[in-house]
Amino acid sequence: METDGVYAPETVAAAEEAYESLGSTAQIVVKETAKAMELGPDEYTERVTSEVIETARDALFASLLEVHHGDREAFEAWCDDHPDYSVELLGSDDVDAVVWHPVPFAETVVAATYQNEPDAAAATVRRRAFGEQYRPAFEATDDEME
Repeated sequence: METDGVYAPETVAAAEEAYESLGSTAQIVVKETAKAMELGPDEYTERVTSEVIETARDALFASLLEVHHGDREAFEAWCDDHPDYSVELLGSDDVDAVVWHPVPFAETVVAATYQNEPDAAAATVRRRAFGEQYRPAFEATDDEME
């Protein structure tokens, strides 16, 4: 089994802390990208909104989620060791390679099978985990604070 990535938060609070820490990084990435695109100051002000920065932060956070790559046997062994987790498995049952990301606070593991494209499968798992587990958890926390 191989592990790749940075963030494997155990709690919503830990996930939010990691997510929040990427705010300034997202701003820098967007600013430098806009500079490389030769956007003038007026166009930058008009086009680079808070939503653009937030989208960059979402993508950064998701891309840094820790994933595990292994064969189906390794994935099934992981699932056997975590019987309380629901499994969201994308892909074919006929493919042996699996990439997965556990979300402990949601007791869910998001996984995808792949044949030849481990990076694409990992990106899919990360985006899916962010969109279906992390974002709703962040929004629920925001709602509780209001």
